[in-house]
Amino acid sequence: MNLKEIKEMISLMNDNGLVELEVEKDGMRIRLRKMAAGIEVQSGPVVIEREVVQSKPKEISESIGTPAVKTVEIKAPMVGTFYRAPSPEAPPYVEVGQVVEAGQVICIIEAMKLMNEIKSEIKGKVLEILVDNVEPVEFGQSMFLIEPL
Repeated sequence: MNLKEIKEMISLMNDNGLVELEVEKDGMRIRLRKMAAGIEVQSGPVVIEREVVQSKPKEISESIGTPAVKTVEIKAPMVGTFYRAPSPEAPPYVEVGQVVEAGQVICIIEAMKLMNEIKSEIKGKVLEILVDNVEPVEFGQSMFLIEPL
């Protein structure tokens, strides 16, 4: 594909009110996506309130209750394929319950044949891994829940 063809695709999107267009030609795939005006794109972790459910006997959990734990959601910064390990034979970068440091690699997202290391922006404990290995992820999709330490 050349620049002229890409410009034609953009014109096609504008003329028909399309928000996203994906075309594959001669073994090359291109995806064009418009951002809506006035929508702010967030990068980095988002703090959310989430209740952590623990397995306790019924009478204890009813009398004590389960407190809400602050968590940080690590989201996909791009569209691609999620990998938990650097290679199929290697152990995963992180496991549930593991403490990660700020700047530690927690996964890889492959986008257009490039391997992008995704690093934790905070120190914390991995509460949940929300994506299975070798699964596609979308921009902004939650991948990990981390409890800040």
